[in-house]
Amino acid sequence: MGVRLRATLAATLALAVALGLASVALFAALDASVTNSTKTAAIQNADDKAALLGGLQGAGQGSGKQGAGQQGSGLGGNGLQGNGLQGGGPPQLPPGAAAGPGSVRLNVVDGAGGTQLVEASKTVITEKGLVQVKGQASMAPARAAMNTLTGLLIPGVPALLALVALFTWLAVGRALRPVAAIQAKVADITAHGLHERVPEPDTRDEIGALARTVNATLDRLQTAVGAHRQFVADAAHELRSPMTILRTRLELAGTADRQLVDGALDDVRRLQSLTADLLLLARLDAGEPVRATELDLAQLVAEEADRRRPRPEIRIRLRLTPDLLVDGSPERLRRLVGNLLDNAVRHAAGTVAVTLAEEDGHALLDVADDGPGIPAEHHDTVFDRFTRLDHARARDSGGSGLGLPIARDIARAHRASLRVVPGESGARLRAVFPLRCAVRGGRQAAGKGG
Repeated sequence: MGVRLRATLAATLALAVALGLASVALFAALDASVTNSTKTAAIQNADDKAALLGGLQGAGQGSGKQGAGQQGSGLGGNGLQGNGLQGGGPPQLPPGAAAGPGSVRLNVVDGAGGTQLVEASKTVITEKGLVQVKGQASMAPARAAMNTLTGLLIPGVPALLALVALFTWLAVGRALRPVAAIQAKVADITAHGLHERVPEPDTRDEIGALARTVNATLDRLQTAVGAHRQFVADAAHELRSPMTILRTRLELAGTADRQLVDGALDDVRRLQSLTADLLLLARLDAGEPVRATELDLAQLVAEEADRRRPRPEIRIRLRLTPDLLVDGSPERLRRLVGNLLDNAVRHAAGTVAVTLAEEDGHALLDVADDGPGIPAEHHDTVFDRFTRLDHARARDSGGSGLGLPIARDIARAHRASLRVVPGESGARLRAVFPLRCAVRGGRQAAGKGG
């Protein structure tokens, strides 16, 4: 999961939690507010009726008892209920006053049309006795307010979350854009492009510091690679020249001790071969570009198989598909094929089989020998530098353990692969090259014994 996605999810989740808590708090506060408002309205309605009753009682002072009774009966139809006085005369309280503290009772009742009402009951004292005054307030406005809030939050919260996620995604993407540019530039820089630098943003933030650090590292790397290349060039000159002179002198030496001279020549040849291998590995490690040309792989393999090698008693059998064209360096591909053949001849018991075929737009080059083979646990380690198996050490005639590593590095430089193919007997190494073009008609298998 990328940084951009993680940042977007984190911001959206944090906002969702905050909005959820805020919504719950808002619902609770609004519900308490509208409920209290409805209760207050019901109590106020009861107080208004009680005040109205008190005013009517005051206006009826001095009238006949029957007139007062009729007025009380009329009030009873407006939420006023009269009760007979118990015992003696009425208490000495002003008309319309409540019977005492705590006499207001609140209830929720069903009104007409299924509407719920808050009812406030209040007992007041009149000249005729106790009268219960009831005030009512509808809960419809409270329900409407809650429904309105719900209607706003249900679509609004997800829309706000989506909007925040979108803006976070765009903002983080814009912030990480310089990082993507740095990554792409670093991926393009090779050993021959160390003079290039990653773009440095104008901002003074962590990304700008990263770009400056990368460029400083590239500066140091360019200096180190330049020194390494200079060392390789100097070593090539200093090693090749004395060995060439020494070989020439040995070849011109007299016949007084020819056996000693021949042994010294063999040692010089090994030193020259080892020096050439090391220098080639240094160039391959430096990532020198391949000077590719179009070449016929079958022709190259046949020419390399014709070259004289130690152990001339080993027969090399060829089965090549002609007209398989690849792009590559003729010199280095010859070295690859030569290393595979040298390795097979060195370990073969009597025969080396070389096969070149086409499969799925690729050229498959197999070099197999009938020797002791390569154990499965060493299929990868044989490509490590200076690796030689125990049986090879016992009968080796000059191998340095660099032939197969060089062959694999050359294959990789040509966008090809080299691996050990498991088999019942002997060793089989397979190189797979991408074809430039393949002539599918008129293919013939060629065989050769040598």
